[in-house]
Amino acid sequence: MTDGTSKAYGMVGIVLAAGLLLLLAVGIGAWWLWPMESSFGGENSIEGMVVQIRSWGPWAALGSIALMVMHSFLPFPAEIITLANGMVFGPLWGTVITWVGAMLGAIGTFALVRLLGRPFVYRMLSESQLRRLSEWSSTSGGKALLMGRLIPVVAFNLLNYSAALTDISWWTFIWATGLGILPLTILLNVFGSSILTLAQSFWLWLPLGALAVLGWAL
Repeated sequence: MTDGTSKAYGMVGIVLAAGLLLLLAVGIGAWWLWPMESSFGGENSIEGMVVQIRSWGPWAALGSIALMVMHSFLPFPAEIITLANGMVFGPLWGTVITWVGAMLGAIGTFALVRLLGRPFVYRMLSESQLRRLSEWSSTSGGKALLMGRLIPVVAFNLLNYSAALTDISWWTFIWATGLGILPLTILLNVFGSSILTLAQSFWLWLPLGALAVLGWAL
């Protein structure tokens, strides 16, 4: 084994170790920030999240941002955190806190997957496939990512991972993600801030309104 090969394997080992340590840190942070009592199941999960965030006192905003970052690494519903942020911080600051946490988490996963995952994927593609992927990333990648962000049913983390495996630039990823997640973030925080006072009829009309908007967009 040559010195160059040894150094390459050494760098891969260092990167993998760093990735594992990062995931370990995220898991420990989730265990500390999110006690087992505040499980995601049950009908009072949003109320439980509100209680949990408020229990952090002056660190509540940072704790909520940390939870949003963890959402990018661990599978749990960020909508609960977003609604709780609206209830605790109000629609404006709840939106800011949620958006900042989501962006930090998205950037973190994008960096990790691009560093660890893309080299392995690229080894399985031919030169022509890599060229087509590069062309698509530069011409349509940003638009596709933005549209994916605007569709709520498309998994947030899946888009992070997928974008990192393409040639989409850092700047394109940041602006498309930041702009694309903003409407739903605002909407959920506004709902969260007034969820206890909204009339029951509102929830009956909401699906009809969503279908109307979707039909108009299509």
